[in-house]
Amino acid sequence: MYIGDWLARRAHLSPHKVALHDAVTSNALQPITYAEWNRAANRTAQLLRERFRVRPGDRVAVLALNCVEYLDIWFACGKLGAILQNLNWRLTVAELRALVEDAAPQVLIYGPEFAEQAAALLETPGVPHLVALDGTARAHPADALFAERAELPDTPPPPVELSWDDPWVICYTGGSTGLPKGALLTHRAITWNAINTNTSWGLASDDIAILNAPLFHTGGLNVFTAPLVHTGGTSIVCRGFDCDQVYDLFDHAGVTLFFGVPSMFIALQQHPRWEHADFARLKLVISGGAPCPLPVFERFWARGVDFKTGYGLTEAGPNTFWLPAEDVRRKPGAVGFPLMHVDVKVVAPDGDECGPEQPGELLIRGPHVCAGYWNRPADTAQALAGGWLHTGDLARRDAEGYYWIVGRLKDVIISGGENIYPAEVESVLAAHPAVAEAALIGVPDARWGEVGRAIVVPHAGAALDANELLCFCRERLARYKIPKSVVLVATLPRTGAGKIDKLELSRLYGAPE
Repeated sequence: MYIGDWLARRAHLSPHKVALHDAVTSNALQPITYAEWNRAANRTAQLLRERFRVRPGDRVAVLALNCVEYLDIWFACGKLGAILQNLNWRLTVAELRALVEDAAPQVLIYGPEFAEQAAALLETPGVPHLVALDGTARAHPADALFAERAELPDTPPPPVELSWDDPWVICYTGGSTGLPKGALLTHRAITWNAINTNTSWGLASDDIAILNAPLFHTGGLNVFTAPLVHTGGTSIVCRGFDCDQVYDLFDHAGVTLFFGVPSMFIALQQHPRWEHADFARLKLVISGGAPCPLPVFERFWARGVDFKTGYGLTEAGPNTFWLPAEDVRRKPGAVGFPLMHVDVKVVAPDGDECGPEQPGELLIRGPHVCAGYWNRPADTAQALAGGWLHTGDLARRDAEGYYWIVGRLKDVIISGGENIYPAEVESVLAAHPAVAEAALIGVPDARWGEVGRAIVVPHAGAALDANELLCFCRERLARYKIPKSVVLVATLPRTGAGKIDKLELSRLYGAPE
């Protein structure tokens, strides 16, 4: 019965340990112990089971910003053998409708910010019940209220027989075109991601993490949140990313762990509080989701923080590598070695394993890998061919055995027969003092077939000259890697997962000169 009911076991092992701090409902942190959280999740499970007839294998969709109730729903699904469908609130109604039709959830629970979207989804086939997290903002007067759980007992629901291979979450990949694929994160995958993370990253019961990555993303669910439940640690639940709140929590909440995407770290470094922030208690600060420019690393290092980059993807838990602290500055940008129970290899297009320093596609194998994609047998067979997860990401292994992520296989620019890896060029561009963010795309060229074009966001108030930036690149890059043109913009478009949207950049700026 404990395959899916983590909180029941935690309530036995460490009932009085603080599991969560609610930083959403008030300015003051509200502590919630594991015993209290387990009782709340029991009531949520009772609501889903008794009021909405949720049974093992049924999907429970959530369209909401981060909140403690979201986590209650996730772990209640574990108790029932149900499957959480965590919907990306950045998507349009048309995109959400396609995902809802794809998974046909038994119930859709929505936050007050998304009542309008929920109302538009009301007539979507396969949505029999809508539930409002906040009764003041309902999509329809007849919608049920999540608060009804308060009237139900906090005793556990009847135990269910689960297999380790039963899905716990359908987590959609951050695709930019077409219907995103729903990765099936099983109880085995989420559990082994936690085991790998705790044993290889050194997470412990006294660790405290800020949870402000969106819970529709595997980063919000599984970088720290599930691993900390597994080891009995604490998460501070924030509605979203806010620089001042992050700095307040660094100063006063004993935070030891922080995960973010590069844009979050760039925003923190551009904030006035950066120079005087207290980083003394931080044990681990790690970036993921996209390549991080080297200057971001260096600014953290100058403040005494062993900032590093990780690598993961929805289909693999996501945590896959670890770089030891003594190598952070010696191997800047490396992701390090595979975690305790993870196998990886780098292969050439013909399937042969690559030698040292030879880029190729990264393949991953281990119990943390997803079971495939929901309703996508052909995509599943392709992604898991030969028993390995084919990531579509380019990596290399250096002579000492450390792994580096080079970029996306589809993002490589081939110019005059030479491969240009955008992450390398973007890191150089970001090192310019007037550059806030930069992305490199390929554009057609009559002579070279394809050349690089830099899309650059200057720092606020900075004077940035395109020719001067190209001169800066010439001192640091081989000639064929230097962008042939520069476009200055105010912002870079992003995908629902917060990554720079290269497809949108190509649509906007990819025409040949």
